[in-house]
Amino acid sequence: MSDCIFCKIIAGEIPSEKVYEDRDYFAFSDINPQAPYHILVIPKKHISKIAEMEEGDKEFVGGLFSTAVKICSDKAITDYRLVINNGEGAGQAVFHIHLHILAGRDFEWPPG
Repeated sequence: MSDCIFCKIIAGEIPSEKVYEDRDYFAFSDINPQAPYHILVIPKKHISKIAEMEEGDKEFVGGLFSTAVKICSDKAITDYRLVINNGEGAGQAVFHIHLHILAGRDFEWPPG
């Protein structure tokens, strides 16, 4: 999608601090970190939000989690929070699904 900032990051049109990349996923450091480690994992396929995924998108959404586990394992991060926001009211600011990996500090429950 030409106006999607995350699609532009994947295409290299906007610089990012890349953490991981494979055929289907791209991960980079959040520019406004909410924890010492704040990494965004995104599918290379543009899917606006969880509520708009189609039947064939299940594997991409599931792959976000296995990619996050791989990244955390590679970085020896053992305690972390994984977050996906769906819609503006839930805090989604970029409409390309993405998984937040938050780590490096203690978290409280319930979250905000």
